[in-house]
Amino acid sequence: MSFALETAAHPAGLRRVAIDPVSRVEGHGKVTLLLDENNHVMQARLHIVEFRGFEKFIEGRPYWEVPVMVQRLCGICPVSHLLAATKAFDRVIGAMPVPASADAVRRLMHYGQMLQSHALHFFHLSSPDLLFGFDSEVAQRNIVGVAKAHPDIARKGILLRKFGQEIIRITSGKRVHGTGAIPGGINKWVTAEERDSLKRDLPQMLAWAQDSVEIAKQLHAQNPAFYQQFGSFRSNLMSLVRPDGALDFYDGVLRVRDADGRILFDGVSDQDYLQLIEEEVRSWSYMKFPHLRSLGRELGWYRVGPLARVQNCDFIPTPRAEAERQVFVAWGQGELVHATLAYHWARMIEMLHAVEVIAELLDNPALLSGDLTSTGERQRRRSGVGIIEAPRGTLIHDYDVADNDLVTRCNLIVSTTHNNQAMNEAVRSVAREYLDGHELTEGLLNHIEVAIRAYDPCLSCATHALGQMPLDVELVDARGALLDRVLRSQDGSLVHDRVRPGVGSA
Repeated sequence: MSFALETAAHPAGLRRVAIDPVSRVEGHGKVTLLLDENNHVMQARLHIVEFRGFEKFIEGRPYWEVPVMVQRLCGICPVSHLLAATKAFDRVIGAMPVPASADAVRRLMHYGQMLQSHALHFFHLSSPDLLFGFDSEVAQRNIVGVAKAHPDIARKGILLRKFGQEIIRITSGKRVHGTGAIPGGINKWVTAEERDSLKRDLPQMLAWAQDSVEIAKQLHAQNPAFYQQFGSFRSNLMSLVRPDGALDFYDGVLRVRDADGRILFDGVSDQDYLQLIEEEVRSWSYMKFPHLRSLGRELGWYRVGPLARVQNCDFIPTPRAEAERQVFVAWGQGELVHATLAYHWARMIEMLHAVEVIAELLDNPALLSGDLTSTGERQRRRSGVGIIEAPRGTLIHDYDVADNDLVTRCNLIVSTTHNNQAMNEAVRSVAREYLDGHELTEGLLNHIEVAIRAYDPCLSCATHALGQMPLDVELVDARGALLDRVLRSQDGSLVHDRVRPGVGSA
């Protein structure tokens, strides 16, 4: 992480502090703070500064290519994009429901993805802050430092992730960007040998996942007031739940609770998500801001992901994880837990649940044989929506397909996008609590990064456009002198700001 102080050209008299880039997250983002002369925080924003136009350049492609293409959004959660897109095209081609074998293999793939991603985030990206302290020595605050100081913890994290990656390899063909799921089904079963190799490691994985919950729980117990208050704010919560109210990562209906725990919406079909959610673009970020239509932009924003899921569901349908969920809920003393750092505890409960579900799936004979694809009569549709609970939260893929099988429209609302407003609220909360009025240090600025990392953001997944996005392009010569500048506003108009050669700098 680096930071620099510079005098802002506007607003008058304020200094600009930039944390650029935000470290130990997937993708590129930065935080800017505007401070007055007494270091009081006047503005705090999380900016997503990269742009990837997947929603646009898959237009005109055959629908069967898209599930593999959209995986390239991310190297950390490609399985989630593969499955969400595949579920959407199941609808388009009328292959609903998919055969039992396809459902079992897809679920095994997805729960392996949940396991590996949660392990990667907690142990590799966040544990250095949690174990050493937010303002600890920078050289120690990384996975290498964890391996030296806590080798047993590091080893568990690495091998838990490896187990999840092996599940992905077996079910999709590769650890990253596999092809196991296709519209209407899957293209391979799991062999008996592959199943047995996974089952041999299951007891150890289950024990380590339980240990991981204990680590998160102990961190909260050691300093409960701090973990409750750091970056804490109230919000609505959204996730998929099973029709019976159970936690389900692969399928379900949309449920929303308000900050007091009351259910605002329940049983909303994934195909009807646009009746529930509206998106907004703001000029200073390439990440959209979704909110509930009925509540509007000021009151309708919400959180997704582990913190939302373990409290939005009525129960977790595996015994160990449900027991841990009950402990987590009790920690809130009758109220919803809104603490930002509680994402880590909830994430480890979900990881334990993933291992328990993997154990159940490995006993399912449908993994080994059965129809690979839907064989019944199909009724073709022009559109389809696929929603899944990705590691970071609810993931929405929405497509229109013409009669010639080419995609004509795509809308993606990824987990991190849902959390956009919440992450900005966390940045503001921490900035005001820890930075306001203080001389800034690297350790204090890391407090802001800690709040962002709690959401496990995938910034490259979340960089998409709605309508015309603002753009600022500068042309410089070999010496760095600014030659030309073109600004495009949100309404699409272009303004040239030409300067004389040698005047100004980029």
